[in-house]
Amino acid sequence: MSQDQTTLDPATTDQPSPAPAEAPPSFVKLAMRNMVKKGGKSLFHFSLTVTALLSLLVGLAYLTR
Repeated sequence: MSQDQTTLDPATTDQPSPAPAEAPPSFVKLAMRNMVKKGGKSLFHFSLTVTALLSLLVGLAYLTR
């Protein structure tokens, strides 16, 4: 019986229980954290993606003129 009380009593646990309204980190937050951690590699991939998308748009505009 005392074991049930200790598991139910939040004051005696080592870790505080997370609030029920607190959601896990979103994918955007995780991506931002990863971008900050990896720095140069992320910037290189971002610039490569921007260049590719701009090239695609310019190419499509040229073909459909």
